[in-house]
Amino acid sequence: MQSFDVVVIGGGLLGCFAARNLSRWDLHIALIEAREDVCTGISRANTAIVYPGYDHRPGTLKAKMTVRANGSFDSLCRELDVPFCRCGSLMVSYGEQADAVLRKKYENGLSMGVSELRLLRGEEAVKMEPCLAPGVTSALYAPTAGTVNPWELGIAACENAVANGIALCLNTRVFAISHTTDSYRIETNRDVFSARAVINCAGLYADRVQELVFPTSVHIVPDGADYLVLDKAAANLPTHIIQYEPEDGGKGFNAVPTVEGSLLLGPSERDNETDFAVSEKGISFVYGRAGRILPGLDLNEVIRSFAAVRPNPRREDGSSIGSFVIENPAPGFWSLIGIKTPGLTCANELGSYVAERAAEQLAAERNESFDPCRKGIKKVRGIPLERRNAAIQADPNFGEVICCCEDVTKAEVLDAIRRGATTLDGVKRRTGTGMGRCQGSRCQQKLITLLAQELGISEEEVTKDGKGSEILGGGRDEN
Repeated sequence: MQSFDVVVIGGGLLGCFAARNLSRWDLHIALIEAREDVCTGISRANTAIVYPGYDHRPGTLKAKMTVRANGSFDSLCRELDVPFCRCGSLMVSYGEQADAVLRKKYENGLSMGVSELRLLRGEEAVKMEPCLAPGVTSALYAPTAGTVNPWELGIAACENAVANGIALCLNTRVFAISHTTDSYRIETNRDVFSARAVINCAGLYADRVQELVFPTSVHIVPDGADYLVLDKAAANLPTHIIQYEPEDGGKGFNAVPTVEGSLLLGPSERDNETDFAVSEKGISFVYGRAGRILPGLDLNEVIRSFAAVRPNPRREDGSSIGSFVIENPAPGFWSLIGIKTPGLTCANELGSYVAERAAEQLAAERNESFDPCRKGIKKVRGIPLERRNAAIQADPNFGEVICCCEDVTKAEVLDAIRRGATTLDGVKRRTGTGMGRCQGSRCQQKLITLLAQELGISEEEVTKDGKGSEILGGGRDEN
């Protein structure tokens, strides 16, 4: 049995930030994750927007956290050495009913202190973004909105937590939890853990994890979503996040300039979905919306489609939840069970919230040696030639390009593997390999070879994204 002060269950964005914030305290902490890497579930696929906060009901925990989190996002990303682009957002409307919705959002944002928010006339919006379809009647401009790479942010938080002393336990699936007077017993496929406190960040399965030991008033109904990615070389890409408020009150739409330079389009919405596979209907919806709102886009430049599964927490009567719900059914047990958009924006705020409550209950002292800074993988793409040459002189592996589309070198790939990547997608999430125009067709074999060599496994055992996704047939039943 392993004994800890706090066990965090789930290594997505929320779990990684809970662990990082807990490490600010003098506590013995474990982060346990069922998969082979962190940020492999809902954190791996979302709209990547850091929201300004005008969309929530004033006074709610969600509203307060979103505005506060947005204001501190630059400093957070500097600490974690993660790219962040505060490109601003334009929510556009094409009619009187949608105009009225935008006015309400504007007034709501002002009441919550969202800074620099402006309601624009249609011609002002088109002047800012000429790629918009004609006929814009108004737009809500939020300069503080931004974009960040979700999995890069979560991985950075996890690395910082580990550097500050937390124990990371991967491939560790929880199947039973019991509660005694002053501790929790957590049974997993690998070991038994004892903890004075538990923080449940199990994402899509947070309700099931809580039900292992306590009843819950919140249940998660997963929703599916489909996205498209346009090549960064495509013409007429917007420079702001474009959001569409439909006149009929139906599904909206986002066009998001990513920090990598490509354009993310979506999402569609599919109820009661648990599969990360795209749907023909959902992809058609995204194509249709993109062509309608941004008619100048060349949708032949789409280089990737992917699907997300998102938690949609609901009360027992089926009603939706307007704010974040953090359940505390017993002393020492917290569940981040009612968390949906903007969970990415508020991941650090939510982590801080539960960490402070756990530390207070456990009467913990501050960790005086806590270091909030993490240094990311050294990347040479886009740096001046003299600096690149200096990097190659210091380490010749910077001179061997593995991924031509994204200009990722062997040195970066090796660093990613040594930091914990064990799959092709694990390397991609740390370096950007396979995210360019060819989507990995030219670099995949090189990556498989490097992973096999560094991990001491055969190439047939290398997977794309965990067990069951072997590239070269390893593990398949040949009968």
